[in-house]
Amino acid sequence: MTESKSQTDKFKEAAREAECDEDEARWDERLKKVAKAKPGKAE
Repeated sequence: MTESKSQTDKFKEAAREAECDEDEARWDERLKKVAKAKPGKAE
């Protein structure tokens, strides 16, 4: 018998394989390394 995984379980498994974590502080730190916006004039 084949066991079927829910979409949520598949997503969690993929996130683990990609070495993701749920730490918001780490997310902010990594995001700042990738997205460095230069301040500009407001329109």
